[in-house]
Amino acid sequence: MAWFTDDTLDFMADLADNNERAWFNEHKGRYEKDVKDASLAFIADFAPRLATVSEHFRAIAKTQGGSLFRIYRDTRFAKDKTPYKTHIGLHFKHALAKDVHAPGFYLHLQPAESFFGAGIWHPDGPGVKAIRASIDTHQDAWRGVKKKLSKAGLELAGESLKRTPKGYDKEHPLGEDLKRKDFIVTCSIAEDMVLSDGLLDHFTTLCEGAAPLQEFLCASMEIPY
Repeated sequence: MAWFTDDTLDFMADLADNNERAWFNEHKGRYEKDVKDASLAFIADFAPRLATVSEHFRAIAKTQGGSLFRIYRDTRFAKDKTPYKTHIGLHFKHALAKDVHAPGFYLHLQPAESFFGAGIWHPDGPGVKAIRASIDTHQDAWRGVKKKLSKAGLELAGESLKRTPKGYDKEHPLGEDLKRKDFIVTCSIAEDMVLSDGLLDHFTTLCEGAAPLQEFLCASMEIPY
């Protein structure tokens, strides 16, 4: 039995067209059943799978402090004042993520735009320095990680600096990777997979494929993998 259905994506599409509190409150029952409850069920079922990938990442089936991102947007400092996110975000964080900027696994669900993500997005200053230093020191190991990711169908993504960071040769053989501000991989997920009972297996396989990156990042930041 699938966790997410046409009703799930239909609600998110309708929310994108009616992103206002009155509409959401009127249709909150749909959100509770087709989005929140479905997401929490998936998270709970994924927990034992995640433990086989790494015992240091967490799948927590809770709305507060758990793996399901809030549907409500923080609009305090945003020009866009629409109150709700138009996607579902499931984030499986490292156990130490409360204390450090740490790697995680991510599932993004949105009509025609669903994808898998893994790694660390916008690490803090000490974190990014540690990762770059590790890439520089362990160049062959990093190349091996990239080969494994490519074999798994995962591509490095995210933002990069325009110039090689200070302290590294401009002609460094891994200069493009040293420029990275994010150390993440992504992979799109077809809508028929999102709506199938094979999503759990597929997502687990993607997490396993991203494991070499997560292990490298954790070692770089001196946290357990």
